[in-house]
Amino acid sequence: MSLDKATVRRIATLARIEVPDADLEPLAGELSHILGWIEQLSEVNTENVPPMSGGTDLKLPWRADAVTDGDQADKVLANAPDAQSGFFTVPKVVE
Repeated sequence: MSLDKATVRRIATLARIEVPDADLEPLAGELSHILGWIEQLSEVNTENVPPMSGGTDLKLPWRADAVTDGDQADKVLANAPDAQSGFFTVPKVVE
């Protein structure tokens, strides 16, 4: 796929990138080259290739899905400017 200067200018406008007119022609060549590589990828036969999420068969360890409070309430409330009965106290904002 070959891009012209008008198409590159339109792409730059959509991306909100200011490209000087002198740089449009070289940028068009670079983008056309990148699109050529992408077109080559579509020619690769991936029919019998299973989907994967990474390059290794790494298995992540599982932990129990248990809801806890973290046992950190006292430490968290110690950072509060004002706390009462285990809760943050904030000034009233609605009259």
